[in-house]
Amino acid sequence: MPPNILGSNFTLQSFGESHGKCIGAVIDGCPAGLMLSEEDIQPMLDLRKPGQSVITTQRKETDVVNILSGVFQGYTTGAPICMMIWNTDTDSKSYEEFKVKPRPGHADYTGFLKYGGFNDHRGSGRFSGRLTATLVMGGAIALKILNKYLNIEVASYTKSIGKIELDTKHIPFDMLMTERYTNDTRCPDANVSAKMREEILNARRDGDSLGGVIECVVQGVPAGLGEPIFESIESEISRGLFSIPAVKGVEFGSGFRGSELRGSINNDSFLINKENDTIVTKSNNSGGILGGITDGMPLVFRVAFKPAASIPKPQKTVDLKTMTESDLIVTGRHDPCVVPRAPPVVDSVVGIILLDNCMKSNLVPRVLK
Repeated sequence: MPPNILGSNFTLQSFGESHGKCIGAVIDGCPAGLMLSEEDIQPMLDLRKPGQSVITTQRKETDVVNILSGVFQGYTTGAPICMMIWNTDTDSKSYEEFKVKPRPGHADYTGFLKYGGFNDHRGSGRFSGRLTATLVMGGAIALKILNKYLNIEVASYTKSIGKIELDTKHIPFDMLMTERYTNDTRCPDANVSAKMREEILNARRDGDSLGGVIECVVQGVPAGLGEPIFESIESEISRGLFSIPAVKGVEFGSGFRGSELRGSINNDSFLINKENDTIVTKSNNSGGILGGITDGMPLVFRVAFKPAASIPKPQKTVDLKTMTESDLIVTGRHDPCVVPRAPPVVDSVVGIILLDNCMKSNLVPRVLK
């Protein structure tokens, strides 16, 4: 599979650079007959876009999406859907230094090595978090199909920022869906959100940054999705999630905590749901996946984001032109913590992967009625 394409039946090809003319996505394999317009995609892009609060980058991009192909008279045609966003607030002058003095924690050095210095270094180019907007374009379409035709709902939210963590054990799914976007940290608990916000602002005042964890819960996932062994549902979801800049870890169900438990505790006992005569599990330490295949329980996983790499503190680097050690202070407009803008991106990646797998299992027709 080419490196800029995600999926096999429902595919997303990402294009563009952070400070180039535009960024965009081409969706192939979308069923015909889906009612679709820019109004279906724009709300999710608005949740991700920069400049929404003091705890995110102050780059001002409206991120207005345009559908260029694949939609006719308000419905998808089955042809590739090309979508594009113009970049309007680029300021590249602060990035010139980084072409020869790579920023610690960024892909400046590896990108220089990989492409022989020909890569677009402005705003981190293809390595920028701005390219997550291309995932959201496709994700909005995928999530609409999953919700409308299969009753699948995806809820990603901020579980922790730094050492401030939300206990989600007793928060119902409906509350996750309704409360996660009521504040700028995207945490469904207002009290915990306020503490997270202050933690981010403290880091910014110190000229520093923070990381955190996004948790995702998916309701209504049919049993049987996943193609072991190399296309297990965990493998597919993880591949998509690791395409998000700053993601450094993914765990499903009990995850690393499960490695500390005994099997008698970590195993999920099977039961019969007498209301609809289906098989369920008493607990969900597996995160809704057994043997790389969904078991019908909610998908539950967490995504770890490293601290934002661009910080105004003095750091050590190397001058690639003179091959001498050098000092560096990163200037420009950057997120002190990328986590609050990540929930719609995680939702989108999961939506694309789940729809792709539903199509592999023939759960979604080529023409929607």
